[in-house]
Amino acid sequence: MYQYECIDRGVVRQRAQQFRRQTECFLAGTLGEEEFRPLRQQNGLYLQRHAPMLRVAIPYGMLRAAQLRRLSHIAREYDRGYAHFTTRQNIQYQWPALQRVPDILDELAEVDMHAIQTSGNCIRNTTVDHFAGVAPDEVLDPLVYAEIIRQWSTLHPEFAFLPRKFKIALSGSPADRAAVMVHDIGLKAVHDYDGRPGFTVVVGGGLGRTPIIGHVVREFLPAADLLTYLEAILRVYDLHGRRDKKYKARIKVLVKELGLDAFRRQVEHEWSFLEGGPGTLPSAEVERVAGRFTRPAYRSLPRASVRHERHLREDAAFARWVARNVHPHRVSGYAAVTVSLKKTGVPPGDVTAGQMDGIAGLAERFSFGELRVTHEQNLVLADVECEDLYAFWTGLRELDLAAANRGLSTNVIACPGGDYCSRANAASLPVAAAIQQRFDDLDYLHDVGEVDLNISGCMNSCGHHHVGHIGILGVDKNGEERFQVSIGGNQGPATALGRVIGPSFARADVPDVIERLIEVYLRERDSDAERFIDTVQRVGVEPFRRNVHALADQ
Repeated sequence: MYQYECIDRGVVRQRAQQFRRQTECFLAGTLGEEEFRPLRQQNGLYLQRHAPMLRVAIPYGMLRAAQLRRLSHIAREYDRGYAHFTTRQNIQYQWPALQRVPDILDELAEVDMHAIQTSGNCIRNTTVDHFAGVAPDEVLDPLVYAEIIRQWSTLHPEFAFLPRKFKIALSGSPADRAAVMVHDIGLKAVHDYDGRPGFTVVVGGGLGRTPIIGHVVREFLPAADLLTYLEAILRVYDLHGRRDKKYKARIKVLVKELGLDAFRRQVEHEWSFLEGGPGTLPSAEVERVAGRFTRPAYRSLPRASVRHERHLREDAAFARWVARNVHPHRVSGYAAVTVSLKKTGVPPGDVTAGQMDGIAGLAERFSFGELRVTHEQNLVLADVECEDLYAFWTGLRELDLAAANRGLSTNVIACPGGDYCSRANAASLPVAAAIQQRFDDLDYLHDVGEVDLNISGCMNSCGHHHVGHIGILGVDKNGEERFQVSIGGNQGPATALGRVIGPSFARADVPDVIERLIEVYLRERDSDAERFIDTVQRVGVEPFRRNVHALADQ
């Protein structure tokens, strides 16, 4: 975990003090709404349907236990006793009072946290693979480079008022658990033929109103040139990006309108003035940043123990949880563990203050006091000894957080939707709850296997519905709340956008539609090992469409 220096702390505290004065002026009426909007946005403050919403940055998803306890305290003291983890590896408070937001920022600053650039037309929180640094398939540890991007992009004067919001994702593994293909810039760690570390650079991806899969703009970029090349891309975007029409302002539209080759030429031309300049990363700087990260003091352990194997044999619930929620680790005798925040009946990504305190305690006891937030709205404790998995699972059960559903259809990704967001066309959370209740049978879930099910309340796609194996989008049809369903979306190396299967459905019909889709999958799959997405890709959308239309005709 990166340890802030005095410079970091000074920036965070000064920003909190600045926003306190701005808020006081706004509440006193000496600062108008139009003037206050960009100020509050770049400090993570939205004005939602019922109350302000504060989005707190969790840079590349990394948290210390002490920070999680402070987030818990804020939920109790300033909100309604819970908070919501997002698909951008951040956390949101849905009910803070506007006049108390500066107090929250002061509380965050005390534990090296903030809400800087979690909104607004600027470079947002860089996201990474939640197994970064521990994954056995990793090419290089992306955390150091994510931190370098954070330092470079925070309050960068040239890129504080871009044409539109800007998102960067970084994957250290070929498996791409960071969805780099659907970001404004995606970075895939690679080595060249001489073994030099670097990145494949992807530009112009994104979801929302115009979903587009990103394009490779450079196959190999030496790691030392990372910041200068990012700056070249952003300069081209800042110069040519649309500012007259909000829905045409993202870089994906610019790349599409210019064409990839023309866009690449402009970036390379801009880079010719930056390459080798002051923004080039010397190895000493990379080592300095790497040295600010605490590293776990791993013990030398066997890969398995007699006690662990006995627990697997004797406790079926534990064995099922291990099969779904425990992941390989690069160090023998350790595992990374997903803590599911998708218990049936609880809004996806929501966690209570008491649960946050409990998770912090488990992190201190079992995982060197650290944890991560995933873009699936779950948590990961990355360094649990295999010998301790049963005790850790027991602790999760006491917190009501031991759902063994990672990757299954009840592991729903969903935005807060119309229950909170003023932009939403429909309420996402009741649909997620209805689907979870319909499929809340572990035997059935495990028979069905891996299905990514994503729900968004509007075209902004905060629930990433376009890349869900099954995607659900809330739409407004003549003033009525309806839901459009797509299938075949995917993320990772084989990123694909889902295809809509037909007309929109009423909220009450959505669980039936999902059940019909699963029926076709179970009938058409060529083996128990074939995943839902693989069956869709093999047989096409039409069999699924027909079965759903049969439901509509009844």
